[in-house]
Order: sequence, then structure tokens, then C-alpha cells
Amino acid sequence: SITSSLIALLCLSAPGVVSLVVPQPNINATVAQNILLSVEYSCRGVATIEWKHVSSWGTTKIVEWKSGNYVNISTVYKDRVTTFENGSIQLLNVGMRDAGYYFITVTEEYGTNTYGTIIVNVYEIIYEDLHFVAVLFAFLAAVSAILICFMWLCNKSLHLFQKKTTHKLTASTTEEIELETIEC
Repeated sequence: SITSSLIALLCLSAPGVVSLVVPQPNINATVAQNILLSVEYSCRGVATIEWKHVSSWGTTKIVEWKSGNYVNISTVYKDRVTTFENGSIQLLNVGMRDAGYYFITVTEEYGTNTYGTIIVNVYEIIYEDLHFVAVLFAFLAAVSAILICFMWLCNKSLHLFQKKTTHKLTASTTEEIELETIEC
């Protein structure tokens, strides 16, 4: 963009000047999502980039690196952070504790600093709970339908059995009556 080009030109012409652009200062994420804390810095010399997370649980240093040299990632974030040359970081598998303020500090070798802030809101996925309830309801409905069919079959079988038993009793009673009549 024109703004980025102008900032880069300004930084190249004046030593000790650092610029930082934060294109998305607010990020909304859901639990277990990967998020990109996107920034872009420019300066004439070698810069040191540092990211910190501030929340109600305290302040945690996430990562610090010098462009092209080393990367020092905090043990808490060791397997969850990816760094990029433009100063951005990616957080993998965010949780509720990842909500809060993310501060980036870019320090040029001449001692000039610039700061940026990104606010991250993390929400729990509520529809999973509703999904569980819906599946449970469907399961219970299926079980009750099967039980109703089973009761209907049992009832039909009982009626058939009673009909056969009544028919046999009627036939045997008729035979007895005929036998009694013959004996007389």
C-alpha cells in the first residue's frame, strides 16, 4: 500500500526511526482455533521484536527475536508459537487463557522503540453443547421408538396366543359335550 511504502521510505532515510503497522487491532477467536497476530514493521537497522501477553492471569513474555539471528520462545508457548520476519506471530490452539492484550515492542539497534497492541477475545464454542443435547435427544427418541415397536409386537403375539388358546378350549369343550351326549 501507499502508506507502507511511505513509512518504509521514511525509515530508510532517517536512522533510528522505527515504524509499526497493526492492520487488525482486535481479533475474535474461538477455543482451539489458530490465530495470526499480524503486524508489519520497518526500520533501517537490525530490529529486536518482543511479544508479551497481558491478561487477568498476569503478564507473560511470549517470544523475543532479533531479525535474522535468534528466536527465544517462552517455555509456556514453546509448541504453540510461529514467528514471521515481518514481526507477526501465530498462536496455535488458543484457549480461554489466551484472551487479553498482546503487546509488541520493536527496538532498532540505535535504541529507538515503537509499540503496538492487539486485543484478543476468545469464546467457547457453545453449539457443541447444543449438538450433544440434540444427539442425546435423537438417541432417546430412537430407543423409545424401538421399545414401542417391541411392546406392540408383544401385544400382538399375546392376542394371537390367546385366540389360539380360546379356539382350542372351544373345540375341546365341544368334543366333551359330544362325548357326553353319545354316552347317554
